[in-house]
Amino acid sequence: MAKGGVKRASPGADDEKNPLANVELGDEDAQKLQQAQRDLARVELAMDRLSQTKILPAYEKRRAVVKAIPKFWPVALMNNSHVAFFAQHSADQLALSYLEDLWIVRDTMEHRCYTLEFYFKENPFFSNTVLKKVYKYNAPSVADDKPDADGVTETMLDFSWERDVEAMPTKIDWKEPEKALTKLYPDATGEDEDDMSVDTGSFFNFFEKGPDAAELGITIANEVFPEAIEYFLGTAGGDEDIDSDDEDDEDDAEEIDLEKPRSKKQKV
Repeated sequence: MAKGGVKRASPGADDEKNPLANVELGDEDAQKLQQAQRDLARVELAMDRLSQTKILPAYEKRRAVVKAIPKFWPVALMNNSHVAFFAQHSADQLALSYLEDLWIVRDTMEHRCYTLEFYFKENPFFSNTVLKKVYKYNAPSVADDKPDADGVTETMLDFSWERDVEAMPTKIDWKEPEKALTKLYPDATGEDEDDMSVDTGSFFNFFEKGPDAAELGITIANEVFPEAIEYFLGTAGGDEDIDSDDEDDEDDAEEIDLEKPRSKKQKV
């Protein structure tokens, strides 16, 4: 038997019986709840797969538009605070200034896995015209895992990014190997990604290393790419919410600096 949550009685009412205490969940009901939860997950996954298909033409149309805007993608990327933190060096920013297109190719079997494609103009740093970051789907071996009418399988419902996805490295053909940015600025983040004072090394370590411990690719795929225009314009995320009336009073008492940039929400 599984017990539900117990709400404490209000102060001074210790002798009153809590009507929500000792709520028990039978094994049969627990199984029904689990199945209902799985059914909901199946529908949500089917909707997500469909949305990726429906939105693709709009992304392709946007792609054609932004290609004509100089440095669209470098600006959009650097307006994301997480990406900017890992592209601190001026040499990184200069190399990124040659980025002219960024695209995502979804895995046909598992749409939550993808390849990030960074297209570069001729530049003095490397000869690659495209740098890819592949998040490879390592599908579990399950017998008779047939998709339903929406293409959803039982394996998909049990998907785990940590278990089923492998970030792959990409070789960068540096024009001057001794001056490779990843050699001049090696990855120095260590194991503690929360240490904001650490020298993160070159942004291009993201490509040459396999594991993406800093989740740069996830940030680019889930935040920057969908809202690329907002990031380019500097409007992504909106303003910070004010939590209380006390903060309103304190803000009113302060001098307003119209030249100071407004803070933005940080996505999780």
